[in-house]
Amino acid sequence: MNQHDDSPVTDSAAWDDAEAVRRTTGEAESSRASRGWWDRNADEYQSEHGAFLGDDRFVWGPEGLDEAEAGLLGPAADLKGLRVLEIGAGAAQCSRWLAAQGAHPVALDLSHRQLQHALRIGGDLPADGTEARGVALVQADAGVLPFADGSFDLACSAYGAVPFVADPVRVFREVHRVLRPGGRWVFSVTHPIRWAFPDEPGPEGLSVAASYFDRVPYVEQDAQGNAVYVEHHRTLGDRVRDVVAAGFRLEDLIEPEWPAWNTQEWGGWSPLRGGLIPGTAIFVCRRDP
Repeated sequence: MNQHDDSPVTDSAAWDDAEAVRRTTGEAESSRASRGWWDRNADEYQSEHGAFLGDDRFVWGPEGLDEAEAGLLGPAADLKGLRVLEIGAGAAQCSRWLAAQGAHPVALDLSHRQLQHALRIGGDLPADGTEARGVALVQADAGVLPFADGSFDLACSAYGAVPFVADPVRVFREVHRVLRPGGRWVFSVTHPIRWAFPDEPGPEGLSVAASYFDRVPYVEQDAQGNAVYVEHHRTLGDRVRDVVAAGFRLEDLIEPEWPAWNTQEWGGWSPLRGGLIPGTAIFVCRRDP
């Protein structure tokens, strides 16, 4: 999970002067920036958020909605034996939860460093270093999935890949391709309404500061103008149309409410803002039989 306006670029002086702008950026630049940012910041991200995410929990967003309670992938008992693809898996916490239910997950991420954390957390590494605690690990771009057609029963993503790609329909079509007919695709992203508000957890984040309809990407760039971090905004309607354009049927859209037990702040997410405006949108989609 991540969010715009809250990304420490790196400890390196080369990135300390990164400038935040709104400008167009394509698939190649977005992919390159995401790979570099996550490789540089994986250690800090896991150190800061690892306790909240757990080693083997499936958390859909900063609100703390847990798949064990939400059942968005279906009843946990029905996951046994299913092949599941997690896209933008990070350190594969969600995939380890799936493995514990008896599923056969594949955790895919663009960042080599994030997958190293998956190996570290998983422990008991095999000789080839490609699997940890029953989870197969794959480094690849979500827009070019290295799997055969109909390889998976389910696909999921908790804030992984989708907010950072210039062409989400391309990713969705790849997911559609590798799912068997009837397979479910569930993904969470920053709720689109958040782009109209400053990314601040306090009262200053409660007033509209930008147009919800401005789809120009958020970019952090170095002194040479090269993107080092990119997020792409899509309206709620855009997300629905993207899902349909890729061949999926949208079955549900969940906007988790902020629970009373969650007192932590995570970037621009907080109990204050979470009680007033949604922070996460979860799309439950299915490939028709």
